[in-house]
Amino acid sequence: MFAIRTMGFRGEALASIAAIAQVELKTRRHEDELGTCIFIEGSEVLSQQACSAATGTSICVKNLFYNTPARRNFLKSNPVEMRHIIDEFQRVALANPQVFFSLHHDGQEVYHLPAATLKQRIVHLFGNNYNERLVPVEEDTNVIKLRGFVGKPEYAKKTRGEQFFFVNNRYIRDAYLNHAVLMAFKELLPEDTFPLYVLFIEIDPAKIDINVHPTKTEIKYQDEQTIYAIIRSAVRRSLGRYNITPSLDFDQENSIEHLVTHKPLEEIVAPTISFNPDYNPFHPEKKPEREIPFLRNTGEYGKSPIPQNWDTLYEISRKEVVIQQQMHSEKTIDVDDQELIKPSERQLFQLHNRFILSQIKSGFMVINQQAAHERILYERFLQQLQTHSGVSQQSLFPQSVTLNGGDFELLKELLPDIRALGFDIREFGRNTVVVEGVPADLGHTPESGILEQLIEGFKNNQAVLKLDKRDNLARSLARNAATKTGTKMSLEEMSLLIDQLFACQMPNVALNGNHVITTITIEELFERFIK
Repeated sequence: MFAIRTMGFRGEALASIAAIAQVELKTRRHEDELGTCIFIEGSEVLSQQACSAATGTSICVKNLFYNTPARRNFLKSNPVEMRHIIDEFQRVALANPQVFFSLHHDGQEVYHLPAATLKQRIVHLFGNNYNERLVPVEEDTNVIKLRGFVGKPEYAKKTRGEQFFFVNNRYIRDAYLNHAVLMAFKELLPEDTFPLYVLFIEIDPAKIDINVHPTKTEIKYQDEQTIYAIIRSAVRRSLGRYNITPSLDFDQENSIEHLVTHKPLEEIVAPTISFNPDYNPFHPEKKPEREIPFLRNTGEYGKSPIPQNWDTLYEISRKEVVIQQQMHSEKTIDVDDQELIKPSERQLFQLHNRFILSQIKSGFMVINQQAAHERILYERFLQQLQTHSGVSQQSLFPQSVTLNGGDFELLKELLPDIRALGFDIREFGRNTVVVEGVPADLGHTPESGILEQLIEGFKNNQAVLKLDKRDNLARSLARNAATKTGTKMSLEEMSLLIDQLFACQMPNVALNGNHVITTITIEELFERFIK
C-alpha cells in the first residue's frame, strides 16, 4: 500500500460517463488479431462486434449530458470547458512524453504531439521558440530525485499557467514548492512576472500522503522543508551553471590590467603642499564669489540658480493665518463642490510620489494617486464596454503575442468585449494573436505585457471575487493601466486627475473598497500643536 506508484483507474467513472453520453470503445490485446468495438448510449449497449483496431484501448465520448438536459445547463460556455480540457491535456501530455497525444476540436487538430523527450514535448506544446528558453535542472539526493526544465528569466510572462510540478508523475499544485522556485529566481525576474518550469520529483511513496484532497492534486510530505531547500538550490545552481545569473569571470577579464600604470620608480614624484604664509583668518577681506560647476538648468558657469518666485513660499502660511481666523465658522469637512477651490487658485503638492495634497476651504485633502486613477479608468472602461465606444490607438509595428492554450481560449471568449475597449486584435495561427492597436488610455504600455496582465487579472478576479465578465474586464484593465505609486506627476497632471476623480460616480471608493480621499481640517491640524 505504501509503495504504490501507479495512479490507478476508477472503474465506476466510465460507467457514469456511459450513463449520460454516447460512448464508443475499441480495444485489442496484443496476442489477438481482431479487437472489439462496443457502442453504449445512456448505459445501454447498442452493439458489440469484432473490428480491426490498434493494440490497446481507445474511448470516444460524444454528446455529454444529451439525456440529462438539467445537468447540461450547469456546464460553462464552450470556450470555458475547452480551457479545462486543454489544461488537463497539457498535464497528461507533459507527464507522459513517450506517448503520442492528439487533441481535436470542432473538426480541427489542436495538438499533434509525437512521442519525444521531455524538452521536445515542451516545445511541441508551447511553441518552437521555447527551444532556446529552457534551462535543464537535475538533482539526485537521498531524499528526492529532481529533473526537468525552467525558463530563462528574460522570457518570464505576466501570466501564470506555465508552471508544472509532478510528483511520481502525478500533477500537483503546491504553493510552498512554487515559492521555492520563485526564490531561486530572486532578483532575476521583473516585478509581477512568472517563470516557466516543468519539474518532476521522484520520492518514496511511503514519505508522502496523496489523500489530502478529493482531486489528488495536493500532497503532504514528511520533510517538506528539506525538499524546499533542494528545489531552490538546484534551480539556482542550474541558472548559474548556464550563465543566467550575473557573474564576474576574472580569468577572461583582461581590461583590469590596463588600469595599472607601469611607470618607472624614478619618475614618481612625491606630492607637495603649498600655502600662503601671509594669510590671516581674522583679517576682514572681501570673499571671492563662489564658483559652482556647470548647471544643467541654467546653462552658465559661476552663477548659482536662485528661484525667481522665492517670495511666494510664504503665501501658504499667510493664507493659513486667514483660514485659522475662520476656524469656528467652517464646520463641514465633507469634500463637495462648495469645499473645492477653483482650479486656477488650487495649490497642489505631491508627497513621496504617492499622495496628492490639495487645499480645500476647511483644510486640505490627501488623495491616493494610484487608487484615484484606477477609479477613473474603471468607470471609463465600464462605460466603453456598455456602449462599445472604446478608442483604439493603432500601433506602428503590430506585435504578435503567443499564449498558452488555456489563456488563448479565454482570450477568444473575451474577444468581443476586449475589442469594445479599444483593442485591435486578430488571430494569427495556433495560440497566437496579433495586436494592431490598443486603447488610447493605455499610453505607451507594451502590447504583450498589457494583454498578459489583463488575462491574469481577469482569472484572479474570477477565482476570488466572482465578478460579472464586463465588470471583471474593466477592473483588471484599470488596475494594470493606472498610474502606479512612485510616479512623479506634474501640476497639470495632478489637477487633471482631481477634476476627473470628482467627475466619477463614486470618487471616494477604491476598487479594493478602501478610501481614495481623506480630509484633514484646520481644527485637527491645529490640535496637534497644542500640548
